[in-house]
Amino acid sequence: MSYLPRLSGKEAVKVFERFGWEVVRRRSSHIIMVKEGHMATLSVPDHKEVAQGTLRSLIRSAGITVAEFTEASKEL
Repeated sequence: MSYLPRLSGKEAVKVFERFGWEVVRRRSSHIIMVKEGHMATLSVPDHKEVAQGTLRSLIRSAGITVAEFTEASKEL
């Protein structure tokens, strides 16, 4: 399995924004994101650290690879 960085919810949102995802609303504990032409929505937990399994699931739903996500997260 590929390495995944430890990110907060806000940091993960910044990475997904680099791939064209947009924040549509913020709830008390989750940030909802959408992308034009994509059926799925992403519900990113607004926690100090997003669980590794949750992050992998979000990456899969976003239609990107772990390697692409990891590379984009290095630029934070």
